[in-house]
Amino acid sequence: MKKSNHTGKRTILYPFIAVVALMTALVPAADTAHGISAGSVSHHARGSRSVVSSSVLAEPAVIGSAKAEGPQENKQHTRSRVAIIVDDFGNDMRGTEEMFKLPVKITVAVMPFLSTTEKDARRAHEQGFDVLVHLPMEPKQGKPEWLGPGAVLTRMSDAEVRKQVEAALDNVPFAVGINNHMGSKVTGDERVMGIVLAVCKERGIFFVDSHTNYRSVAGRMAREIGLPPVENHIFLDDVHTASHVVKQMRLVQERALNQNYCITIGHVGIQGKETAAGIRSGIGEIKDSVEFVGISELVRDEWQWNSKPTLP
Repeated sequence: MKKSNHTGKRTILYPFIAVVALMTALVPAADTAHGISAGSVSHHARGSRSVVSSSVLAEPAVIGSAKAEGPQENKQHTRSRVAIIVDDFGNDMRGTEEMFKLPVKITVAVMPFLSTTEKDARRAHEQGFDVLVHLPMEPKQGKPEWLGPGAVLTRMSDAEVRKQVEAALDNVPFAVGINNHMGSKVTGDERVMGIVLAVCKERGIFFVDSHTNYRSVAGRMAREIGLPPVENHIFLDDVHTASHVVKQMRLVQERALNQNYCITIGHVGIQGKETAAGIRSGIGEIKDSVEFVGISELVRDEWQWNSKPTLP
């Protein structure tokens, strides 16, 4: 009798086990088809503990509010995207050639009124790269000579600020936007930023907050007047070595995969070749998991906003 009972139990259990196994196999497949997996859900649940570049002063606020502040997920894109902005073009600095020869699309931020300002902007445009005016702005600390010509200062009158911004835009051809060079003091000043952003709106361009100030008002004020609140997430070369830049590129990949996109900034200059080498190596590591795009494409898709630069 005991043997017969065991046999009966096995006869009942085998079909049940087969059904359970089949259901287990089908559920993850359905989740994956909708872009969700058990791994991705648990990873997003741990999102607040993700490693983020310590070089970005305002990063905790950015991570916590990226989707709430206005970007809309674009369902057409299945790959996370990265926009690399390279600052300080315009003076034939070290790394200029290396940056122009990177194997992906970059955004070229050109300082106004320098020896190769127009040349660098035109070259970038001809290569299909976006151009930004890398506008010198007053910092809380730092040497005045680091600003370069055409700087916007908080002591200027409204008319003087407007004149500086418009002159810089006129001096850098093909610019689709502005980002700040230094500027920790200006980006915290509502009066001055209000004028800068008003000019941007009048010219049909956007402002990228480089995030040199934890208490920047640029994003909030941009939203208030109908401009996209675009901001840098990670500085690549806060430490000037190629190996550090590679590490930062991994953080860029992590943020892009977690948040759908990432904006990151590097520089030409004294260590420009090292930065370019690090970016190139980093691209090689992460190119299969993210797409590299110009900043205007990212702004268009994330905020449904098109740059339409106009002359006065």
